[in-house]
Amino acid sequence: MRLSRFTESQVLAILGEDEAGMPVAEVCRKHGISNATYYQWKSKYAGMSVNELKRVEELEAENGRLKRMYAELALENAAIKDVLSRKL
Repeated sequence: MRLSRFTESQVLAILGEDEAGMPVAEVCRKHGISNATYYQWKSKYAGMSVNELKRVEELEAENGRLKRMYAELALENAAIKDVLSRKL
């Protein structure tokens, strides 16, 4: 996956220019992005602030850690059940 030239805070600033009254075509031309990119960003980051965005990233990272922990425990549990069923 290709990394963006813009950070999330920069994307929010670009989206804020449109909300300030600048036409979308002019915002896109100024920053060198396509209209499709602008509207994808708008659908993803609509109404978010920088603080909310950081909180979402933290929650996504925590969710990933919890999913990995669950997968490890489920695998360990299955192995223990397999060993116990062989002994009986």
